[in-house]
Amino acid sequence: MTEELQTIVDLIRYGASRFNAAGLTFGHSYDNAIDEATQLTLHALHLPHDLSPVYGQSRVTLAEKEDVLGLFIRRIEERVPAAYLTGEAWFAGLSFKSDARALVPRSPIAELILGGFEPWLGGREVRRALDLCTGSGCIAIAMAHHNPDWHVDGVDLSDDALSLAAENEARLEVRNTRFLKSDLFEGLQGEHYDLIVTNPPYVTNDETDALPKEYSYEPEMGLRAGDDGLDLVLKILRDAPLHLTEDGLLICEVGESEQHLIKLLPELPLMWIEFQVGQMGIFVVERHDLVTHSAKITRLAAEREGKASAAVEATGSAGAGLF
Repeated sequence: MTEELQTIVDLIRYGASRFNAAGLTFGHSYDNAIDEATQLTLHALHLPHDLSPVYGQSRVTLAEKEDVLGLFIRRIEERVPAAYLTGEAWFAGLSFKSDARALVPRSPIAELILGGFEPWLGGREVRRALDLCTGSGCIAIAMAHHNPDWHVDGVDLSDDALSLAAENEARLEVRNTRFLKSDLFEGLQGEHYDLIVTNPPYVTNDETDALPKEYSYEPEMGLRAGDDGLDLVLKILRDAPLHLTEDGLLICEVGESEQHLIKLLPELPLMWIEFQVGQMGIFVVERHDLVTHSAKITRLAAEREGKASAAVEATGSAGAGLF
C-alpha cells in the first residue's frame, strides 16, 4: 500500500477515503474529509496550509509517508480532532495554537470580524470591545489584530483557557488585548464596552451527552449549558446592559438553541445574522432593547438560577443521608 502512495495528492485522496469509510465527524474547523486529509498531510510534510495545487504531484519519501499515515491512524482510531493533532487552527485568517485547554476555534463570528461587523455596527465608533467566554482567545485576538485602534478584553473562567489565550496573544504579537479571569461579568465591575461579542456554552444536556467522540477531547464546560442550552445566555442578556455603553451592541452565538431563545423571549427584537452559508444561530441586539425587556430577562435568569440552586441543595441533602 505504501508503495502505491507516491504523491501528495495520493496521500490526500487516500486519507479522505479512509476518513469517510471510518465515519469520522467533521466539525472542528473543517467540515469534510478532503480538507482534513489535506491539512494533516501538509502538516506532516511541514508545508504551508495554503500550498498551491501545482505541488500536488510532488513525490514523497517513505519516511514522509509514515509520518502522514501515522496522523491518519490517530485521527481514525482515537477520533482526535485534526486541530489537536496539528496543534493549529485557522480563524479569521490567523493561525492559532489549539489544544485541549479550549475549544477548537471554529465560530462563524470570524466572518463578522473580517467584515468589520458591518452593517451591524452601522458606522458607530468602537473604542473598547469584549470577548466574553474567550477560550483560546481567537475572537479577542482576531478583533484586536484586524482593528488595531480597539482595546479588546478577553474573559474566561478557565485558567487553562486563559493560559492558551496568552500563548496565542504572544504568538500573534498583538498589543491591544487584555485577558482576565471572570465568571461571565462578575469580575468586570465598572468596565464598559461599545461592543460585546460572545460565543458561550450553548449545547443542551441531551446534545452534549450524544456528541461524537471528537468532542470528548474538548473541555465540557465550553459546551454544556443546561436543558435548553440557555443557562449562560440568559445571564449574559441580563447583565450585558450594565457593561455596554449607551448605544452599545451585543453579538451572541447560540447555535441550535436559537429556537429555545425565540420561544422564551419572542418580544425581544433579536436580529439573526445571515452568513455566506446561511443562518448560524448568531444574533445582534441593541443595549436599549435589552434594557426595555430587562424585567422579563431578569425573571427568567432568576428562575433558572433558583432551579440550579435547588438541585444542588437536593443533591447535598441526598448525599448527607449516606453518612
